[in-house]
Amino acid sequence: MKMAKPTMKTLSNRSVGKIEVQKDTVFWDGELTGFGVRVYPTGSKVYIAQARGPEGPKRVAVGRHGVINADEARKRAALIIARVKAGEEAVPEPMKPVGGPTVAELCARYLSEYVPVRCKTSTAAAARSVVERHILPALGSLPLAAVGRAQAAEFHQSMYQTPAVANMAVRILSSMYGLAEGWGMVPEGAPNPCRSLVKFPERRRERFLTEAEFDRLGEALDRVEAEGGASASAVAAIRLLALTGCRRSEILGLRWEHVALEAAELRLPDSKTGARVIPLPPQAAELLTGLPRIPGNPWVIPGRMPGTHLRNIDEAWRAIRERAGLGGVRVHDLRHSYASRALALGESLPMIGRLLGHGQLETTARYAHLARDSAQEAAERVAESIAEDIL
Repeated sequence: MKMAKPTMKTLSNRSVGKIEVQKDTVFWDGELTGFGVRVYPTGSKVYIAQARGPEGPKRVAVGRHGVINADEARKRAALIIARVKAGEEAVPEPMKPVGGPTVAELCARYLSEYVPVRCKTSTAAAARSVVERHILPALGSLPLAAVGRAQAAEFHQSMYQTPAVANMAVRILSSMYGLAEGWGMVPEGAPNPCRSLVKFPERRRERFLTEAEFDRLGEALDRVEAEGGASASAVAAIRLLALTGCRRSEILGLRWEHVALEAAELRLPDSKTGARVIPLPPQAAELLTGLPRIPGNPWVIPGRMPGTHLRNIDEAWRAIRERAGLGGVRVHDLRHSYASRALALGESLPMIGRLLGHGQLETTARYAHLARDSAQEAAERVAESIAEDIL
């Protein structure tokens, strides 16, 4: 029978410092696969990195505990593991000087010429954040020709603790290298360093409000509005989000000219997936009818300053969810809850995708497990009814 390998939840200075052994033993980190510390009976402790490359497994000493700390060892190990998996030398030789445009120059052109023209506002803000916070600090000073697959893999691996951001950074870097060829910044046919990199698995966070939680939310909205705990605009926006399943940006950026009450529609000229017509249920139409129209302000959800719209409802949402006992629930979870309730009422996935404004059915498919749950519950109700007669 194989003995389980000693594993610690997280290798830290504190946890490693406490380890004592009778014989030399390797303790592996529970978060970064392949990162460990070898502990000797003498008390000596050496951090190691282990990974399987094209030529088989390889183990490399990272540094001695006490000379480097656990956090530094983890960063070094992540880079070594990425290099081994990419078939590169675990410890790279000093890079030979390479000329030409730098990654920073490509980033500047990407942010000034491509992002403002081709990306929606929210997408543009996210791209700029990733470029400025991650790509530029890590790779900005390097010439474009000096960034190979190994460097891209190291960059990706260095952000393993935030997989969604790491994957987004690689997508943006890959897109920029594609643009660089068209802009003449790299030779035609030059390899894209991000090609074939294996993305980290991302765990989608989905939270659905139950009927009881919706009841508590309604009571909290009434209390907060009556007591002045949040602005009337924020409360109206949250109610509209719950009733329509719209995206936050679609409600906060809604103009009165987009509201067609007589046709029971919201007609958005632009959204995340392009122009969109949103069916307006009677309850939402009644709510909109009761909202004040401020002269000179075209926005449905007005802001504090004249002529502006509300841009942030996070503070109001925190107050409301605390009153409702919904700790941890995000504003975006109202959209998930809308989809969940639609499935429970028997709506199909294609119809829900249409209601939510999804551009692809694959986006709606994440709710398929809820459809199965609803079908199971329906089957149980039918069988229970028949069982009363035949059992």
